Amino acid sequence: MNLLQPLHLPPYPFKLTDQNGQLYIFDDIRKKNLLLTPEEWVRQHFVQYLVQVKGYPKALIKLEGGLRQNGIARRSDIVVFNTDGNKILMVECKAPGVEITQKVFDQIARYNITHRVPVLAVTNGLQHYYCFINFEKSNYQFIEELPVYSRL
Repeated sequence: MNLLQPLHLPPYPFKLTDQNGQLYIFDDIRKKNLLLTPEEWVRQHFVQYLVQVKGYPKALIKLEGGLRQNGIARRSDIVVFNTDGNKILMVECKAPGVEITQKVFDQIARYNITHRVPVLAVTNGLQHYYCFINFEKSNYQFIEELPVYSRL
């Protein structure tokens, strides 16, 4: 599989480096080079999409944040906060070759038991799904487009 596969997200001028035959990508949020895997390729594109297209402030984005669930350590791919420190968006990223199935939605739903985030997104870089969670009514609604930051 091509690590630099074109995605259904805008292209960005990433800083890529070859270190001993392995490709690394500079993570603008964490300010460090990360081994470029297919999932990281998707995560970095989606972060840039959030910042540059949807207006999400870089300072309010946390990548690969830890959480404990039933005593097991888990890691959410992308969590975005508002200026009050409340979580407003959680994104689960998969490699382009990973099909978005019910299992992927179940994964982010399990994480959201802990996080209680009102907007969820699932992407493999080629397909993107977004939904609003209504905790009071215990239901969800899929939406066509991810809201811009100022609308959340």
